[in-house]
Order: sequence, then structure tokens, then C-alpha cells
Amino acid sequence: MPLARSLSMTSLNGLPQWEDEDLPVEDLLLFEVSWEVTNKVGGIYTVIQTKAKITADEWGENYFLIGPYFEHNVKTQVEVCEPPNPAIKKAVDSMKSQGCQVFFGRWLIEGSPYVLLFDIGSAAWNLDRWKGEFWDATNIGIPFHDREANDAVIFGSLTAWFLKELSCQFDDKPNVIAHFHEWQAGVGLILSRSQKLPVATIFTTHATLLGRYLCAANIDFYNNLDQFDIDKEAGERQIYHRYCMERASVHCAHVFTTVSQITAIEAEHMLKRNPDVVTPNGLNIKKFSAMHEFQNLHSMYKARIQEFIRGHFYGHLDFSLENTLFFFIAGRYEFSNKGADMFLEALSRLNFLLRVHKSDVTVVVFFIMPAKTNNFNVETLKGQAVRKQLWDTAQSVKEKFGKKLYNALLKGEIPDLSKILDRDDITIMKRAIFSTQRHCLPPVTTHNMIDDGNDPILNTIRRIGLFNNRTDRVKVIVHPEFLSSTSPLLPLDYEEFVRGCHLGVFPSYYEPWGYTPAECTVMGIPSVTTNLSGFGCFMQEHVADPAAYGIYIVDRRFRSPDESCNQLTQFLYGFCQQSRRQRIIQRNRTERLSDLLDWRYLGRYYMHARHLALSRTFPDKFEMEPCAPPKTEGFRFPRPSSVPPSPSVSQHSSPHQSEGEDEDEDERYDEDEEAERDRQNIKSPFSLGVLPQGKKKQHGEFRN
Repeated sequence: MPLARSLSMTSLNGLPQWEDEDLPVEDLLLFEVSWEVTNKVGGIYTVIQTKAKITADEWGENYFLIGPYFEHNVKTQVEVCEPPNPAIKKAVDSMKSQGCQVFFGRWLIEGSPYVLLFDIGSAAWNLDRWKGEFWDATNIGIPFHDREANDAVIFGSLTAWFLKELSCQFDDKPNVIAHFHEWQAGVGLILSRSQKLPVATIFTTHATLLGRYLCAANIDFYNNLDQFDIDKEAGERQIYHRYCMERASVHCAHVFTTVSQITAIEAEHMLKRNPDVVTPNGLNIKKFSAMHEFQNLHSMYKARIQEFIRGHFYGHLDFSLENTLFFFIAGRYEFSNKGADMFLEALSRLNFLLRVHKSDVTVVVFFIMPAKTNNFNVETLKGQAVRKQLWDTAQSVKEKFGKKLYNALLKGEIPDLSKILDRDDITIMKRAIFSTQRHCLPPVTTHNMIDDGNDPILNTIRRIGLFNNRTDRVKVIVHPEFLSSTSPLLPLDYEEFVRGCHLGVFPSYYEPWGYTPAECTVMGIPSVTTNLSGFGCFMQEHVADPAAYGIYIVDRRFRSPDESCNQLTQFLYGFCQQSRRQRIIQRNRTERLSDLLDWRYLGRYYMHARHLALSRTFPDKFEMEPCAPPKTEGFRFPRPSSVPPSPSVSQHSSPHQSEGEDEDEDERYDEDEEAERDRQNIKSPFSLGVLPQGKKKQHGEFRN
């Protein structure tokens, strides 16, 4: 038997490398399979797109992504080309010769990975035969009316067909790793195993099917995980066949992974298998050359949002925009899973607190959750037109005023300001003021909702009475559409909008990871998350005092809903009490946490899963070094030294804190000193496995 090649992880410039230098790279091919390759449906698209660069850096020309072909996606995202690998070209040509449409090219994202896209429609005529083969292999029947499951069968059958054609090109090598994401891709894994293809398989579940359904039904899910009759629950929700596809994929995979510890606990009960590796989701972190450039971006985009607010609240703009905070929630429209229900209830309580304490702070809250709409509503568009008209009027009067002032100064005179504006100017300005009169409240939603009467967000707003009255200190704007820089209403991309806000609020009940708060973090924007989200648990593990770093974690696991809502209200109220300087300091700290979420750190867990799959599939060729799976523990950001030891100063009991308290914090806070300490803390996770020659591990180096 040939000597097994040793697999371990050593760090070179922060990137994983093979321990065995004699291992030819061309001996290994990595395929990553997902319905969301070049096809944005949800968060998996973000995972694959952002992870592509670090995976391409590790695997080079031997890394390929497999997904479905959609013409509109390919036209804008893919550069079509011929496969450089002759074996892959033969496999693709073989499939094409049998009537299957296959497209190959480079995905135009960072890392430019190769993509292999199957046209589901061109192979649909095989559906009945493939469903029969799938039944023979698994005894899982797929109903004819479930189009998504039918597409999954076609996609999975095409994937397995390709892997079979590919493996026929080689005698003993190369060794192929196929990594499947979610149940839509799982059929390919099941068929590969049933056909005994020489492929190392990995399956990642980003959220269990049944978990998402049960949480949406307002069931106390996490405290009753061991009580559910799984088959009965799946059958009642008419997803039993999907659940079986997911569970079969999990049990067929050589290596099973989930994206967070909370989902690992869920998978143990819902899918009956403990994950081999937890693979947290990362992002590509863009570091600015100027340390505080993200603060400048915040100011710039905040001004753009303020312009929208001026138009939306025309005639009711009796609050100071300088004392206005922008909160937002965004994501898939899942009312209870995403925590929109709790957020609205907390906003009602926050509104009461701000009014009782006569706070001069106003909070404008955006709900960016796509729903079915007809179009923008007339009142919202009119608001932006009125704002533009007022701006144009002010500009024309200013121009005339400036010319008169200039001419007077040329003559050496100080003009009579009472005469510098003539009657026409005053008439124009009066007409402009009259145009701002409004006989209705500013609209709660920017669009005409198709099912207004049954919309859960709008119904809750009606119940709690947040109608944007003058007396309300909390104003609500529902924007039921994804943001776009080409919008005539709020012309900002999502990233620009996030940078302009003060706080992202995501009190989710079901959130296997949580990209929305993670994106806020890397942009230096504080956020609210929960201990039921993978991101929240990850931050609790890594940061000694998350709130000091702008990560507010609501306890939704061990408290009643009412207690959790009160905790969220206190977080929001405490944030409203912060001074501008305190918010700037907090944003600096938040942005420094972004290193934790960098794929250069988190990519190691995917690498470990691949090594484990190789050693389990080809034990005569590969063996894992005897080491435990990498863990996310091992270092923590300590509590910042500038944070007062007592919470009574950092979060004041009344809205009017004394000036002396601010001065004390100013004396304690040293941005450079804190940043340097945090940079030291982040060093340890980048040292993987073997240390470089000549460097000895110092006592306590990996602890804080």
C-alpha cells in the first residue's frame, strides 16, 4: 500500500498550505456545488461569493463551482470560456453530445473562480426517469407539483452525471472533493454515493428546513428540541420529501458541517447527526488606508439619508436632523424569524420612554424587507418632488441675493439687508412655504402594498399606533423593496445605506448565522443581534464585553419574550442617550472587530473539513495529523480599558448626562492605544498549527 500523504494546516501569509510539498496540486480537484452559484437567492450566495477568493488562492486553477444556468445571471456575471482542464472538457463535451446544455466560464467576482452551469430546462425531459432512479436509490418520492424539489432532482442528477463522466477520465487520480451546500444540491451527493463514485463529499447545512418552518410557527423551538416528532411535523407542513432529501444528504456525506454552534445543536435533533466541523461564515474585509475613512463614509451617506428624510417628512419636519438617529432592520421578510415582531414592540416602548423623558432625540426606523408591491405611493414621490422644488427655490433666491451682495461690496457699501430681497423673492418664498403644507401624516410605507390588510408589519404598526405623529419620537418607514442607487426615491445601494445609519437591529429568533449584523460590523456600524443567531454566539465567544464594541446581544434563549423585549428596549434607549463622541468611539471599536470575520481567519474551518473528507474517503492516500478540529475559542477581545467600570456612566439613567462624565471618558479613551491592544489580540488566530522556524510560543501568547 502506498504511503499516505500527511495533511496538516500550516500558515503562510495567513493562507492555508499543504504540509506535504511532494503532493502535486494537479492530483486534487475541488468542486463546490450550490443552487446559489451566480444565482442570488439568499445568504448562501454571499458565503460562496465572498469565500471564492481565499479558496481560489489555495486551490488555484483546480477550484470549480457548480450551479444552475440562468441567462440573465450569466450575461451580467460570467465570462464564458473553454475549460482549461482536458478531463473536465471531455466530461462537458460528453454531456453536451447527449443533449444537455452546459456552460463554462469565469465568475466575475473577486478571485475569478471557474464555474460550471447546468441548464435545468434543457434536461427537464429526463425528470421522470431521474425521479425513478432517485426512488430506487433512496425510496424518496418527489411530488409532481413541487417545482423546487423537481429542479433539485434535475440539478443533482446533472451534477452526479458530470462527476461520473469526470471520474471515468482517470484511473486512480486525481482525487476529487465535492462540497454540497443545502438540500437543493444534496441530490447530487446522494447519487454520487449510491453510484460509488470515487469522490470525497462534504455537505453543509446553512439552516435546517424543519427548524425554519417550526420557528416561523411561533413554537418555543430551542427549549423543546428533543420533544418534536420530526416525521409528523415535516408531514404536516407538506415538506416531508424535502426533509428526507436533506437528511439523506447529511447522512451520505463523508463530512457534515454547519455554519454555527446553535445550528449544530439544531442539526443533532432535526437531522440526527452531529456536525464534524462548524464552519462560521466570513466576509472579504476591505481595510482602508486612512484609519478613519469609514467614519467619513458614515457622514457622507448619513447626509444622503437626511435628504430623503427632509422630503418624506415635509410639513412635519419639526425635529432636528442633527439629533436624529437612523435605525434599520433588513433581510428576508420573515416576520417572527427575523425578529420584526419584537423590534416593533420594542420601538413602541422606546417611543414611550423618549416622550416621558422629554428627549430631544428622534429615531427614524427603516424596515428594508421585500414584499409584493404595485409601485411607489404617490405621497412618497410627492415628498421628494416638494423637497427638490424647495431646494431649487432656495438656490435661485440665493443666486439673486449673492449678486446684489457682490455688487454692493464692489461699491464699498454694506447693503441694507431689509432691501436686498425684493417683493418677488418674498412672494416666491411664501409660495414655497405654502407648498410644504400637508393635511395628512407622513406615510409609513414608501410603496403601495398589494396585500396591505394582511401585512404583519403594517398590522402591528396599526396596533401600536406608530403613525409618524408629530408627538412621536420614533418614526417608522417601511421600504418593501431592496435598495438601489438607481431608485428615484432613496438612491443608495445597500452598503451605502448601512454606512449612513447609526444602528442595525436584528433581534432574530431563527438565524443560523446572520450576515446582516456581520456586514454592519465590518462597516463600523453597531448592531443588535441575539444569542439564537450564529453571529451573536460567535461574538459572545470572542468578545468579553460585546456591547462596548457595539454588538448588543439580546437573550432570546433563556428569557421570556417580554423580558427579551424589555432588554432590547433598554439597549435602544441606552444607545439614544449616547453623545456624538461616544457613538464615534463605539464605531471605532466596532470596525476593529472586522478582523474576526475575515475569511483569512475563518477559511481554516472549511480547509479542515476538506482534509477530513480526503482522509476518510482515501485513507490509503491521505491521513489526518492527530489533531482536534480547529475551534473558534482561544482568544477574546478584553473589555476596553476606557469603558467605565460601572454601567451607570456609560448608559445614563436620565437623558441628560453631566458634562463631567463626558470629560472623564475623554481622559480614559485613547484610540491608538486601544487599537494597538486589539491588534495584538487578533494576532493569535492567524498562527495555525506549526509555528515558523525559530519562533517559540510564549507563555500565555494564545490567551487573553
